[in-house]
Amino acid sequence: MEIELRQKIIDVCDKKIASKGNNVGLSFYAFFANKNDNPALLMEVATWWIQTHQLDHFEKADKIKTMVENNV
Repeated sequence: MEIELRQKIIDVCDKKIASKGNNVGLSFYAFFANKNDNPALLMEVATWWIQTHQLDHFEKADKIKTMVENNV
């Protein structure tokens, strides 16, 4: 995953945690606008989320942030 995408995911997680607390969950769609303007990037994140790590649709933001920070 590219560094810019990793940083975007971390930023979104930080904002969600700051506004809703440590138990806030999110899906990989949280990192994208409501329209599919970059299908390749969406598929990259979906592949990382679903195929690579077999994560549930909603996961805790702090878990995702830690995984991205640790380059998992």
